[in-house]
Amino acid sequence: MSEHRNPFEGVTDFFSELSRMRSVGLHGRGEHGVEVSERTHASAWVPSTDILSHGDDLVIRVELAGVDPADVDVSFSHGVLTVSGTRPTGADDESAQFLIRERFHGAFRRAVTLPEGTEADQIHAVFDDGLVEVTVAGAVAATDSTRIEIADRSAGATSREVRTVD
Repeated sequence: MSEHRNPFEGVTDFFSELSRMRSVGLHGRGEHGVEVSERTHASAWVPSTDILSHGDDLVIRVELAGVDPADVDVSFSHGVLTVSGTRPTGADDESAQFLIRERFHGAFRRAVTLPEGTEADQIHAVFDDGLVEVTVAGAVAATDSTRIEIADRSAGATSREVRTVD
């Protein structure tokens, strides 16, 4: 069975995260500062990401401290690069009680739209010490743009009356 991509995937993720943040702000995180529900595909957290250029190459660095490289998936489809996976809860000791919990856990996803014309063979990913670095070769190179003429349908000069307040 082929997998169909939802063209609104990033938008729905964004609104799900805004809704979750509003709920946490209004109702708190629950007992012991922990969110009551486990994150799912729809409520995935977004890892910190830097996007920069090295010459003509585009470099995307995604911070994933505490995530096993085997739990990270990097995919490219319809011009969108997606880094996704899962960070474990980190509760190795069942008797541990979190007093403050600021690091997100559960499902995560970061989607970046790449420049038009990017091909999968231009993309290379490396995981090193909690940082995924994706290099897109030649993605920053100057591309030709086409100027679009604007048709003027104005019947003539327009003017507006300017009133002064005394």
